[in-house]
Amino acid sequence: MKVLVLGSGVIGVTTAYYLSRAGHEVTVLDRATAPGMETSFANGGQISWGAGSPWAAPGIVGTAFKWLFKPHSPLVLHPRLDPAMWSWLFQFLRNATPARYAINKERMLRLARYSHECLKQLRQDTGIQYDATTRGTLILFRTQKDLDDAAADTALLERFGVPYQLLSRAGCLGHEPALKRVTNKIVGGLHFPEDESGDCHAFTQSLTRLAERAGVQFQMQTTIQRLEASDNDIARVIADQGEFTADAYVLACGSYSPLLLRPLGIRLPVYPLKGYSLTLPVADSAAAPVGTLTDETYKIVITRMGDRLRAAGTAELAGYDLSLPRARRETLAYAVRDLFPDAGDFSRAEYWTGLRPMTPDNPPVIGSTPYKNLFLNTGHGTLGWTMSAGSGKVLADVISGRQPGIDTHGLTLARFG
Repeated sequence: MKVLVLGSGVIGVTTAYYLSRAGHEVTVLDRATAPGMETSFANGGQISWGAGSPWAAPGIVGTAFKWLFKPHSPLVLHPRLDPAMWSWLFQFLRNATPARYAINKERMLRLARYSHECLKQLRQDTGIQYDATTRGTLILFRTQKDLDDAAADTALLERFGVPYQLLSRAGCLGHEPALKRVTNKIVGGLHFPEDESGDCHAFTQSLTRLAERAGVQFQMQTTIQRLEASDNDIARVIADQGEFTADAYVLACGSYSPLLLRPLGIRLPVYPLKGYSLTLPVADSAAAPVGTLTDETYKIVITRMGDRLRAAGTAELAGYDLSLPRARRETLAYAVRDLFPDAGDFSRAEYWTGLRPMTPDNPPVIGSTPYKNLFLNTGHGTLGWTMSAGSGKVLADVISGRQPGIDTHGLTLARFG
């Protein structure tokens, strides 16, 4: 079967790879100059299948309100006349109940756990390199209340069989010795030993080369303008470089997917959640983290990638704006300096921003649509890389008419009616 994959981020590339492995003729279209140049370019670097949780959580309304008045807030809201944003926020808040949180957590875990298994098999089969570290994810708590709240929430982790360890201050220092310089700022942590980290951009580009060797064609610098339908099928894709046809089409354009679906009468509740990152060279290896951690107070990820340090965070509702405000850059720099004051060379810091495609309930959208030959793989939010291998494998199985490795209930467009 001839399959056209729209989008060459980590989701599009993994989908193309697994489709090729399943015997299909695959072409990938993207407007960028190379794969992995947008949301997959400089994310936090975590493969956090265990630590990942829905943002729509009980108590988020009160917490978010307090964040809005903090100088280095994890949340930034720009009110605007955007019906899609307000509709998304309304649905998001409806999911912030204990019952909905547990349902969405299970759906995310089902896919993320499977994706981790697929990633390990992929690494074993190909030897792919991407500055991988397999020391788990450490969620770091600065206050006793945050640590107590985390301890109270571990019942859900045990219910779903997620390995974890509650760490004392000493346990955190043992896991990340560089934190000994700021001992007084830490009360404890939650460690997810099976999580991993690395460079998502390097992973995406390496997998692109593997896919190309398997016959996948990548047509870059091609801007997708619209999808044209004929009855219950997609007939063609119209782009600035011409028309493209296939037997099946996969939409993996992240935050831009709803814009392409809307003219087809499909309302996909995915909205861009803007994030920022900082990358700088490691100046003192002993003063830098060994793996990856999340500062729970500022919701900022700090990850060691070989001789580089990456910090990423902020959830900003600002539509499709890609500007880099100074205040957001300062928040990232502050978080790194506060925990690892001697770790990086800030004179050579590089800043970046990207749009995470977020659903209001937080699980992604994978699978079929009302059009028989159009399939979706989008809406992964902050866990795109974490869920990429499993998402690609599941969709390749669906398109190939095979039973996927996991139950896809609750992961498809059907859950939105």
